[in-house]
Amino acid sequence: MNGFVAAGLMLLLGAREPRGSAKLIEKGKGAYAIWCVACHGEKGEGDGPTAHTLNPRPRNFRSAKFKQGSSAKQIFKTLETGVPRSAMVGYKNLSDDERWALASYVLELKAGR
Repeated sequence: MNGFVAAGLMLLLGAREPRGSAKLIEKGKGAYAIWCVACHGEKGEGDGPTAHTLNPRPRNFRSAKFKQGSSAKQIFKTLETGVPRSAMVGYKNLSDDERWALASYVLELKAGR
């Protein structure tokens, strides 16, 4: 199936949650290093180099409650729309695949892996 057809199906059917495969998680780890580590820190503890400048502080994925839910689908949505009244912006510039990969990796961080 070519990319155009796949993209059309995704629009018709909605973004589907992929399984958290090792390949997907590794892709998420790379994206996390680019887009997330400055605020959330390398281990997802909310202690990145810019975290001290933000109010509210970035989420600690290992111990803090997720404001908009902690399922892969809810994290994916947060990555798309951001968190109101916080520095967490939406990443609509990322593809669905990249956001699913990030959501999978955040779940790995939440689990302490």
